[in-house]
Amino acid sequence: MAEQNCLVTNDWICGEYLRSRSQELTDATLQHIGITVVSVLIGLAVAFPLALLARRGRRFAGPVLGLTTVLYTVPSLAMFSLLLPLFGLSAALVVTGLVLYSLTILVRNILAGLEAVPEEARDAARGMGYGPGRLLWEVELPLALPAVMAGLRIATVSTVALTTVGSLVGKGGLGNLIEDALPSFFKAQVLAASVLCVLLAMAADLLLLGLQRLLTPWTRIPGTSRTAGTAGGRRTDPDGPDGPDEPAGLPAPAKVEAG
Repeated sequence: MAEQNCLVTNDWICGEYLRSRSQELTDATLQHIGITVVSVLIGLAVAFPLALLARRGRRFAGPVLGLTTVLYTVPSLAMFSLLLPLFGLSAALVVTGLVLYSLTILVRNILAGLEAVPEEARDAARGMGYGPGRLLWEVELPLALPAVMAGLRIATVSTVALTTVGSLVGKGGLGNLIEDALPSFFKAQVLAASVLCVLLAMAADLLLLGLQRLLTPWTRIPGTSRTAGTAGGRRTDPDGPDGPDEPAGLPAPAKVEAG
């Protein structure tokens, strides 16, 4: 009886709300996931060529990084208002805004990953007859994956949060439930939608972390981190503890920027 009355008393935790509104919660969650996935995939497809363009030199890197940073600073309400004449009140409006927001994170991390590839690896690949395209896809991109995946994780979690802003045009997934509940301060709905949004972000991050570990098995090899830590510095000659020092073979990896 107490659980049935929790809707009347407007409690924060209400099992009756979860049972009676389960379909509404499911539909909102699926819409939230769909908008997030589409936005991140399109953002990744746009960010990759932009990062390749920025890598060509400072004359390209400055405008590309500057533009993506400026886009990220635009408030979401202003961004959606600027895009409204082009897309109307549609899901495309929300997806386009989220794509633009994801670029500053994805472009910077892809660029950082590619620049961290050891020059020795590139030289060895060129010596084996690798052309620019094959060098990129078979040597540079695999070695840049840890940085790329780190940026993808940050962009995905950020997009999960920003998708709720799409409730301004009725396309915000779980954000729609939160906005609908605020005027009447429907506590159970606000809490349930907020918790689901947090759980989605955590699940997406863990899923991408597992994918990263699957795609980069060499990062889990014992001694890899120690070798990377000595990169760019000096190491002791293996002939003896008092032997002469010599430069390490690999340069230090570039720091991954989170945007």
